[in-house]
Amino acid sequence: MAEKKSCAFRTSIGGQALIEGIMMRGPEKQSIVVRDQEGNLVEKVEDLKFIKDRYPILGWPLVRGTVNFLASMVNGVKALMYSAEFYPDEEAAQPSKFDQWLEKHIPSKKLESVVIALAVVLGVGLSVFLFMVLPTLLTGGVLHFFPDFPMWGRNLMEGILKIVIFIGYLIACSRQKDIYRVFQYHGAEHKTIFCYEAGLPLTVENVREQTKHHPRCGTSFLFVVIFVSILFSSVVFGIWPITNTLLRTAIHLLLLPLVVGVTYEFNRWVGRHAQEGGIAKVLTAPGMWLQNFTTNEPDDGMIEVAIRAMELVLPSEQGKDEW
Repeated sequence: MAEKKSCAFRTSIGGQALIEGIMMRGPEKQSIVVRDQEGNLVEKVEDLKFIKDRYPILGWPLVRGTVNFLASMVNGVKALMYSAEFYPDEEAAQPSKFDQWLEKHIPSKKLESVVIALAVVLGVGLSVFLFMVLPTLLTGGVLHFFPDFPMWGRNLMEGILKIVIFIGYLIACSRQKDIYRVFQYHGAEHKTIFCYEAGLPLTVENVREQTKHHPRCGTSFLFVVIFVSILFSSVVFGIWPITNTLLRTAIHLLLLPLVVGVTYEFNRWVGRHAQEGGIAKVLTAPGMWLQNFTTNEPDDGMIEVAIRAMELVLPSEQGKDEW
């Protein structure tokens, strides 16, 4: 059994589970490692370019949260599409007439950009609808028959619905057979990052001993986004008691960039201090618990993929990734 050590430092390296693979993003490079159908590891490494280097204002606190969230969505979709190429859907092997028309009339590079943009818009749109808009619409529909219902009660009902829908969504995803393996790779990613932060050699044995719950996980981030949105909307609608459902929905959407910005800064802070105990550990507890639905214990082959993805993004200068 590996010797368990306290974390030597906190790294800024993060990752994402893919289809039979993992993406890791370091301070200088991004790697994608996929195990193909023959069992071989396929590696792809890219040097990173940050938009904040061209436009410094986009790296400011509160602003950088939304910018980094959108950038991670785009990078995540690209990485998923890349990993999916190694496991084509047999039923979709023959392109439809529409697919043939697109390939004929739109250059492949431009078509890829269109597909990525559409996937990001649909992904963000679905999340906003499920976790922000739908609870407001449902509450408005129910309370249409109770016009004298107090504002604090309406805010509470909306908040509870947001959390219930989010947890229900995670549970539904976790029960999908195809998603189970993706969530195993998610667990391998977390374990590998913890092993590296603990200063242990990146071996399968050392990684296996680590926990699969990480305070900087995207699951925790989304939960905090919902929680912060509940706090913000409660304050706003407490001061301005708006009952019109469409107007409330519009205000929720207007508040979203600020909510994401605040959540990003919060996650940066707890990511540094959660393992130290105290208030940071308490604040991360709900998000860490929710990772029971989005991370599964990986097998050794998955851990090997995560280790290789990590090795490919380690900075050239030791400590450059320290957070």
